[in-house]
Order: sequence, then structure tokens, then C-alpha cells
Amino acid sequence: MSLFKRLAGQTAIYGLSSIVGRLLNYLLVPIYTRVFLKAEYGVVTEMYGYVGFLMIVFTYGMETSFFRYVKEKAYSHKVFSTAVISLLVSSVVLMVFFIGMAQPIANAIQYPDHSEYVIWFALVLGFDAIASIPFANLRYEERPIRFAVIKMVNIFTNMGLVLFFVVLAPKIADKVTFIQAIYSPDIRIGYIFIANLAASALTLLLLLPEFRKIRWEFDKALWKKMFWYAMPLMVAGFAGIVNEMLDRILLKYLLPFDLETNQAHLGVYGACYKLSILMTLFTQAFRYAAEPFFFAQSNQANAKTVYAVVMRYFVAAGVLIFLGVTFFIDIFKLFIGENFREGLFIVPILLLANLCLGIYYNLSIWYKLTDKTRIGAVIAVMGASITIVLNILLIPSIGYLGSAWATLICYASMVVISYFWSRKYYLIPYEIWRILQYVMLGILLFFVDKELTAMLSNGVVLYVLKAGVLLGYLGFVYWREKSGMGIG
Repeated sequence: MSLFKRLAGQTAIYGLSSIVGRLLNYLLVPIYTRVFLKAEYGVVTEMYGYVGFLMIVFTYGMETSFFRYVKEKAYSHKVFSTAVISLLVSSVVLMVFFIGMAQPIANAIQYPDHSEYVIWFALVLGFDAIASIPFANLRYEERPIRFAVIKMVNIFTNMGLVLFFVVLAPKIADKVTFIQAIYSPDIRIGYIFIANLAASALTLLLLLPEFRKIRWEFDKALWKKMFWYAMPLMVAGFAGIVNEMLDRILLKYLLPFDLETNQAHLGVYGACYKLSILMTLFTQAFRYAAEPFFFAQSNQANAKTVYAVVMRYFVAAGVLIFLGVTFFIDIFKLFIGENFREGLFIVPILLLANLCLGIYYNLSIWYKLTDKTRIGAVIAVMGASITIVLNILLIPSIGYLGSAWATLICYASMVVISYFWSRKYYLIPYEIWRILQYVMLGILLFFVDKELTAMLSNGVVLYVLKAGVLLGYLGFVYWREKSGMGIG
């Protein structure tokens, strides 16, 4: 249990930066969806879709490759230095390319009057890529507090600048000369991007002490090993971003309306997607802690048993989040503007999709430990193919509901494929029946909640019943784990 407590503790600390920090950033969504038009927020959603794709290109799987080779402690300092130098050089080259091609790229994505968006995001991507290995090293050294503090500074800087330029500056610009010098009402959503750039730059500065550890040794032979280990991961990551982000780009082009209406639908989809963010953040926080933890445990005799137990706990917690958000969706919906709430029906689908993604992250340890990352790439490409085909087929007829279903079907398919493939190369004794019990019970309780909501008009009674159902689920999980020797 000490292993699981350590993993849970580090997940909680990493989650402080991801969950608490992003929840603070999440509080900006009510502002965005009340200050900006649907079409404007659609632009924000689309631009961050491109960022998701390009971040894979900028980092090309080097972070996971770092974890793979740094555990060979005899030359761990070379791994750190080689990875940092590799990303530093490639990031500078890519930043120069995108800045030089800013106008043609802006023309291609139909924002010819905003080439500055391309320049700002080229810098954001470069800064974040250079910072990725120092952050990975903090995770490897099990220094989650410093990791979390720097991440929180990033979030607070981003949030503070957005609040200043989007909320405060428009109100006082006419009264304060200094504000007039730094604020332009014409930039509007551009200030979201500027705030991101400033936060990324500050983060890089805060990581300078980590860069001092670099011996500036570039081991070419080691780099080749790391690069070829990472290449399939880059393909897998790129395919993964297709699964996660492509719908936010395709909606603009496949919806059967004019450009502005399509962007408005994209804005609604992006805002409602935010309501599934608790599952996303839980998965991300877990992944931050679990990846180095899994690699560290790989040489232990009971490693496979540990992986199996972690999977059960993860699914049980993920189902709890699914139920919590769907049971109290009438509260969560207040975080987005009233004009954006027409898409709330996709939230349960997206929550389940992100739960499946988290399960897939758990499963993916088998091909990372066995150096069969090419198989991981194949699985991700298969998922991406499902995403592309289903979005093309479904968006024209049922709009962003089709994107939500495509996301769920894609991730569920990847879970099934990865599980059965893993049995051939790295058999982990997952208790499939117990995991399915948690998922099926969660879906059943979701429909029970639907019936209760339709039957009862008294809000207080309804909330008490919802809370009781959640406690009943927790009680079942505790009993099931304790009786199955999962606890104690």
C-alpha cells in the first residue's frame, strides 16, 4: 500500500498544478462565453486545436524517451543534456520557420488579417517544448512541489493577464493614460494568446536553475537511440492529437452552414467540452505521476500486479468523476454563458471518452516497457483513422454530437485493441470483470439520475438523493475492493 499511497500523493501534488491551476483558468470560461461571441470563441477553440498538433511536432516524443533512458543511472546526466540540447535546437529552428511563414500560414487557415496569431503561438510552442525536459526531470527526481509551484505560477500569470486585458482594461482604458498605451480594444481574443505567451516565457525563466544542471554534452549515439525510441511515440502522439483535437478543426469546414455559423457551433462545442475537463485533468494529473512511477516499478517482481491494482483504482475514481459531473450538470453549466448551453447533451459522452483515454494511458505501459513503441503508434493511427472517418460521416448530419460520439468510439476502440495486443507481449493480470462492474454501474446510475431528475421537482430532495447515490457507489467500490483484497 505504501507504493499506492506514494503514487496517490504525487498524483495529488501534480494535480495541484493541473487541477487546481486549470480550474482557476477554467473560471475564465464564464468570462469568455459572456464577453466574446460564439464565433470568436470558436476561433480560440480552433487555434488551440492547431497548438495540440504542433506541440507533438515540437517535442517529438522526447519526454517519454527521457524517462526510458534516464533510469540507466550510469549516464543519466548525458540523457538529460542530450534531450535538452536536442529540443533547444529543434525548437529554435521551428520557431524561425513558423515566424517566417506566418502570413502564408494565416492565409491557409483563413485568418489573413491575423498573422500575429501564428507568430505568438510559434513562440509559445517553442518555449513550452524547451521547458518540457526540465519539467520531466523534476518528475524523475520526484520533486512534485517545485513542479507544481512553477506550473501554478504559469496559470496565475496567464489568468491574471487575461483578467486584466479582457475584463479590467476595457473599463478603465478611457480614464487611465497608461492603459491606453498598452491596450487596444481591437485585439479582443488576441489577448488570450498574448497572456499564454507571457506565461510560457516566465515559466522558462523560472526553470533556469534546472538548466544549470546541464553539462552541455551531446551524445550522438545516445541521441539516435532516444530519437528512434521516440519516433513511434511521436506518431502515436500525433495520432492521439488527431483523436483529441481534429474535431475542433473539422467542424469549421464540415458543418453545412456559412463560416461564421460554423465557428459559432465550434464555439459551443469548445465551451461544452470544458465541462468534461475534470476528467481530463484527473487523467493528466495521474499520467504525470504514473509514467515515472510505472518505469520505476518495472524491475520489481510484483510490477504487473501493481499495474493491475492501479488500473482498478483509476477506473473507480474516473467513474466517480463521471457521476459527479453528470449528477450536478445544472450547477456545472453555470460556468458557461447561457448562449453556449445548447450543447450540454454531449458532456456525458465526452466524460466517458476521456475516461477511456485514461484507461488507454494505463494500458500503454506495456509497449513502452517492452520497447515496442511502434505498436503503440499503430494503435494510435488506427484510432486516428476511426476519428477521421466518423467525423467526416457524422458532422454533416448531426453536427458536433457526431464529434462527441466519434471521440468516445475512438478511445473505446483503442482500449480494446491495446488490451488484447498487450496479452501477447506483456500480460498484466487486469481484473476485467471488476473494472467493467465499475463502468457499467456508473452508466446505470447515470440513467437512474435521469429518471430521478424527471420525477422530482424539489431541488433539495433531489440533491440529497443524488448525494446518496454517489455515497452508495463509493460504498460499493470500498466493499468490492476490500472483499477482493484491493484495500488493506
